[in-house]
Amino acid sequence: MSVTSVYPVLMSDDVAAAARFYREVLGFESTFEADWYVSLRLGEYELAILQCDHPTVPAGFGAPVRGLILNIEVEDVHPLHHALTVEHGLTPVLALRDEGFGQRHFIVEAPGGVLVDVIQPIPPTAQFAQAYAQEALPTG
Repeated sequence: MSVTSVYPVLMSDDVAAAARFYREVLGFESTFEADWYVSLRLGEYELAILQCDHPTVPAGFGAPVRGLILNIEVEDVHPLHHALTVEHGLTPVLALRDEGFGQRHFIVEAPGGVLVDVIQPIPPTAQFAQAYAQEALPTG
């Protein structure tokens, strides 16, 4: 098997609003755009938005996204925190904080109920350091 791409497709009841959020707030660019589906790219990363009641969605599975956290890992969380909260006026559903398991992060809600967790890896506490594979240990 030769995989060429793996990316999430988020179902939404308002594709335009969701796509606008990812483009205008997070800097994604559209690579394909229809009223029912938008494919987005940020550098090498891809994301798509699909109208939840589109005929390609199997019967019984067309609900908008719930229970999904989309992680965006960055080198420094502070500039994006400022952009999202000050420039775009979003209120975090989880305030900026450090976690013992090796993250400085905050969470905002995107259109359609997707939670966007902006994460900066930081050194974990001793309690969590042993849970990491040595090559994956955050160094901050």
